[in-house]
Amino acid sequence: MTVRFEDAEGYRPADQTQRWNQSFYFNFYDPACKVGCFIRIGILENLKESNSWCVFFMDGKPLFARQNLNLPYTAQRLDKGIEIAGMRLRALEPMKKTSFSIEAQDFSATLQFDQMYPMQDAIAISKGQEGSITAAIAHVHAEGPCRVTGTVTLRGGKSIPIAGKGFRDVAYGTRDWDLLRHYRLAWPIFDNGLVVAAVHGYSMNYDSAHMQMLNDGSGWVAIKSLEDRNTYGDDDMTIEKMDWKVVDARGRSYAFTGRKLFRWFFPADTFVLTEQMMEYRLSDGTLGYGLGECGYRFPWSGNGNW
Repeated sequence: MTVRFEDAEGYRPADQTQRWNQSFYFNFYDPACKVGCFIRIGILENLKESNSWCVFFMDGKPLFARQNLNLPYTAQRLDKGIEIAGMRLRALEPMKKTSFSIEAQDFSATLQFDQMYPMQDAIAISKGQEGSITAAIAHVHAEGPCRVTGTVTLRGGKSIPIAGKGFRDVAYGTRDWDLLRHYRLAWPIFDNGLVVAAVHGYSMNYDSAHMQMLNDGSGWVAIKSLEDRNTYGDDDMTIEKMDWKVVDARGRSYAFTGRKLFRWFFPADTFVLTEQMMEYRLSDGTLGYGLGECGYRFPWSGNGNW
């Protein structure tokens, strides 16, 4: 199934919503060197603000962390290149290939993200089950897995070659975290080629919404059923383990577990995102790696294990 969506890497004009957002997100993990990262740029045109984060880690510990909220607005977009907070990103091939670089004191990185499978709009493919609160998060949310290559250079000049896999997304539309009580996400990329992109959100009224799909190399298919069980640490915000099961539109069932490799908190005023890299495992033992994420509203409104 192919769902057409507008080019989201160029400038997408805002509507009248105050919290209009256009964002570019990337992550990766290389299990050979145990290095990974989380990268995001958010642009809020009507608020005349931008924000960004860039966190690299190795073997469960941070290597570099730069978070910038309430930056000045930028008119740059990914299609022609964007530079913000020392990060430089540019689309080399639209929606397929992107370059990234950052050079700071005692740390630098140069990466290239190359498409594994074509990006897909998770909202469009989930139409009919996405729920009313999805409109508060984005109008378009294109996602897809990548092969990631490059180099990370540490303090003292140690250079680490990167050959990993990751996910990226490009989104635009309203982004109002205050309408969400909680959400949870799993983006595993398995060694057998299976990729899952599943999000379950809860409104303040406990209504549910889903953005979910999978790809085994033959194309994106909607997920029609999701069981998402997380086990949290003592802080109720760190995912220690995941135990999920998905059934796609063709009736195929996949069960997988996940364990924490690295965790970082990204604040958004009265909302916080827990960004984690996970080691995933299918029920047949096939390994995978990828993002595990949750969001929490303040004052504390729970983590979905009600």
